[in-house]
Amino acid sequence: MERVEVEKRIKKVVSNILGVPEEKITPESRFVEDLGAESVQSLELVASFEAEFDIEMEEDAALEVKTVGKAVDFIIEYLKKK
Repeated sequence: MERVEVEKRIKKVVSNILGVPEEKITPESRFVEDLGAESVQSLELVASFEAEFDIEMEEDAALEVKTVGKAVDFIIEYLKKK
């Protein structure tokens, strides 16, 4: 899957869960500081990414991912292993 496609789908998930318009979400956006994610929402994001991409992520490692761009990298790695 192309990086641009992964990023687009991640932005859609983030927008749905955090209520932030997709156009305001950039690869540099930090989930907590910039997009306002709370701990419960961080868990929701991980679960939603897993559902969106049909993958199982290591939860602790996934929660260490702090930006949208890093989430793209992280999920691409999982997709390569699939």
